[in-house]
Amino acid sequence: MTEVVAALIWEGERFLACQRPAHKARGLLWEFVGGKVEPGETKEDALIRECREELGITLEVKEPFMDVTHEYPDLTVHLTVFHAAIAQGQPQKLEHHDIRWVTLQEMDDLPFCPADVEILDRLRTYDRKEGPL
Repeated sequence: MTEVVAALIWEGERFLACQRPAHKARGLLWEFVGGKVEPGETKEDALIRECREELGITLEVKEPFMDVTHEYPDLTVHLTVFHAAIAQGQPQKLEHHDIRWVTLQEMDDLPFCPADVEILDRLRTYDRKEGPL
């Protein structure tokens, strides 16, 4: 089981989605920014590091949103998604093919990684001010 973290970053009514590089596993699918937790790292520290490496931003990690376990043909991931905010910088395409701010309506037009489908389903019924509907 591989521990993975991801950030749910909002800008108004849109959240940040990143398109994986073509040459990586699940190439050109969309995902939430994040990555693997390295040995000795907390999940929060891993998320801060990954966002710095992949987007050139400093992240403020907040409470967990949800976690998901997903089995891909090549690995099984335990994905923890955190609410997060950009503390410093503007997202840049340092590793991704593309990055976009998308609305909940637009997310259905993007092919997301299979591990993210359950997260997207929860977002459909989630009120950011009140919590889950």
